[in-house]
Amino acid sequence: MSSSEKLLADVDAYCRELRPIEELCYVEHRYNEQTVELAKKYNLLGMPLPVELGGRGADSVTYARALARIGREGTGVRTFFSGQTSIGQYPIFRYGNADQHARYLPASCRGEKILAFGLTEPDAGSNPLEMTSTYRKTRDGYLLNGVKYLISNGGICDAVVCFAYPEDKSGNGRMSAFIVDAVGESFEVEDLHAKPGMFSANTGMFQMTDHPVPLENMLGEEGNGFRIAMGTLVSGRLSVAAGCLGVIEDCLAEALQYSQERVQHGKPIAKHQLVQEHLAMIEMDRAASDALIERAAQAKAASDAAPGDATLAADADMAVAKAKFFATNAAWDAADRAVQVYGGRGWSELYRVGRHLQDVRVCRIYEGTDEIMKLKIAQSLLGREFSAFS
Repeated sequence: MSSSEKLLADVDAYCRELRPIEELCYVEHRYNEQTVELAKKYNLLGMPLPVELGGRGADSVTYARALARIGREGTGVRTFFSGQTSIGQYPIFRYGNADQHARYLPASCRGEKILAFGLTEPDAGSNPLEMTSTYRKTRDGYLLNGVKYLISNGGICDAVVCFAYPEDKSGNGRMSAFIVDAVGESFEVEDLHAKPGMFSANTGMFQMTDHPVPLENMLGEEGNGFRIAMGTLVSGRLSVAAGCLGVIEDCLAEALQYSQERVQHGKPIAKHQLVQEHLAMIEMDRAASDALIERAAQAKAASDAAPGDATLAADADMAVAKAKFFATNAAWDAADRAVQVYGGRGWSELYRVGRHLQDVRVCRIYEGTDEIMKLKIAQSLLGREFSAFS
């Protein structure tokens, strides 16, 4: 068995053991602690990181397939892995130095450090240039101030990759990135419970008030935060797309089984033509998403192998944007159709399709909204001179 096959087998075993626990936590609207504990058991907390840093060394295609399998268990479960790995570990590994690698990555692979990504603020979502978080330099490091909002893993993280502008507008006033330890009274955390789904996952907000960050925890060069954030979001968007493929796969499996067992008008509803239409369209959602995600993962792998190649980076960015836009909408369509197949029973948290419908809607918002993805795709067709962001 190859290392990729072994990883995917471990992911499947993880998902099978997690499922009954996840279903109970979901209907009880409580955080599922076993998401992390079982991930430790199966060594899944650093899947794409090199083995020497404690990871499993998965390439982008294998990692996407792993997230698709995890996505079947629910968007909340997959969101934890995105926060931990795709946008938590990734920027530290991609843009950090050897010391930062050593201090954060092996511990995060062991589950000793849960990670998050702190870009979104109450008044700065699609446009991070409107962030108000600031930092000022001191003799010993930096003091950060600001609020980050709707952060996956934000209430359970031990460290967060955080972005802020210089308080004194130095360095051309450009944002910088920091690895921020979530400790002390200057780092106040609040869990966000008013969500229409993803009840078993943690979503939080935090406020930093003169929160100290050591000099050695600036990530990359000062003023390079925007580039780090945008590069990280490519990784995050691919993880969202892959998870949505898993949602579609699970909706298809559930709808197929239910439609063959449920009898109405004297025959299984699977024999009704309009039910068959829903099943056929869910399969088309699955097949098209699978193809786009595979292509995007291959483009991301090529870009990761040549980090200085701007053309490969742009190709990966666009392939991922297309996959993210399509798969998130396809998952919403698939969940909606699966609920329709279930009828009244589908409109219930007791059934998987109803839970998928509640959860997957947010995927069209976080890591880049539908609207941002459309603008990126249109700009790639028209050219930068037609950029809607100008």
